[in-house]
Amino acid sequence: MDQAVATLTARLLAHRVLPRSDPLARRALLDENFRRDLDLQLAAVGLQLLENPYAEHIAVALLPAMTEPVFGSGEAWLNNNLGLPRDGVALLVIVWALIILPKRERQLARVEAGRENQSDMFGEQKPLPTGDSVSVGISEDALYADFGKQLGGRTRFNANLGRLVNLGFLQRRNRWLVEGPMLDLMIDYSQLAPRIIEGALSEVLGRRSQLAQVLDEATLAAAETGEQVEAQTEQHTGEDA
Repeated sequence: MDQAVATLTARLLAHRVLPRSDPLARRALLDENFRRDLDLQLAAVGLQLLENPYAEHIAVALLPAMTEPVFGSGEAWLNNNLGLPRDGVALLVIVWALIILPKRERQLARVEAGRENQSDMFGEQKPLPTGDSVSVGISEDALYADFGKQLGGRTRFNANLGRLVNLGFLQRRNRWLVEGPMLDLMIDYSQLAPRIIEGALSEVLGRRSQLAQVLDEATLAAAETGEQVEAQTEQHTGEDA
């Protein structure tokens, strides 16, 4: 096995996430042969690489076929959302909708603007905008004012928020919540975005009021993303290490 592949695999398991700017991470994204060897190495232990051009980091997750053997099925599976209770999963869906949906809209808008104004032949190969220029956070106090009571009150809200921070979904900056390295990696945008944009949760997010009526839908939407939310083995591997 190539030493660089082994090194990158070990670092992903030990650190849980790596920035795309990391030399080995960049090689995995740009070198087809290296990526093939990495995918084979991860697949041998039931894992896959998580990356998308909109995120600043890469990570590893369970292969879909390994989700049930590792986490069980039915209620046992749904109760193992990285230790998140039902209201914790709902909070995760809400912050994802408030941070990632606007971020994606800004990214796509800038790409389209760049194409319209781009005259050089390599314009489309330029990287997508990421980071603080497109990912804007939300006020912790405003989030609690809008949804805190429906999510169990101050104690439950703070506990679940702390869990999301510890799991890498969020970062706290002086009572301002910003995107953590896992938030845009662990949830499948193509699956969850339509559920939010077209479903009842969009109305609730729009008016910032009663959440209880769609709490079940939010939790189910997150659960149905399967390995993207619940079955993230690198979390447990990193903690065990």
